[in-house]
Amino acid sequence: MQLEKLVAYHKALADPTRIRMLILLSEGELNGQALAGRLNVTPATITHHASKLRAASLIRERRDKNTIYFSLDDYFIRTSGSATAELIYRRGSEENAEETEPSAIERQSRMRASVLKSFFAADGRLKSIPAQLKKKLIVLEELVKRLEPGRKYEEKEINAFIRTFHDDFATLRREFVMHQYMFREDGIYELNPPELWARWETLK
Repeated sequence: MQLEKLVAYHKALADPTRIRMLILLSEGELNGQALAGRLNVTPATITHHASKLRAASLIRERRDKNTIYFSLDDYFIRTSGSATAELIYRRGSEENAEETEPSAIERQSRMRASVLKSFFAADGRLKSIPAQLKKKLIVLEELVKRLEPGRKYEEKEINAFIRTFHDDFATLRREFVMHQYMFREDGIYELNPPELWARWETLK
């Protein structure tokens, strides 16, 4: 997830009315008139705040004739909160890693090499997707390192890239986003900064 998106997420939350809207929407889909009535504000006020929440990907809109219904974007709300904490605490984790004994770093290096050898064939294709999270993250990290930072990929391009390694492009594409290696918006994929990637080194 791009840093700008995290900033937009927190800016969108920096208003009591918008927080109240999200709380009400956590109960289920509501239209603008219903939100205005429950919050004792004008429909125009709801429209204004909804545009801010929508721009930050916190809510979705659905039109039914002349009525617009709002609902939460649960995935983005949850992942943005966890990504913020991960970004804040990553610095401390990296500093602690610098103080780690060389033997521990060597063990991590050996484990990574062992996983890559076990799951990648001689021709570079992925034999299978690891079930264990730690091994899966090692494999995912190895794959995304072959993508270009800063480049925007259409979904069909990501699918074609993944197919060069494994036929189940849908699962691997979803895993890239789920574990913060990539950010997806309107069908366009882009690599996140490495500091937002899920870290297999922190898992036991």
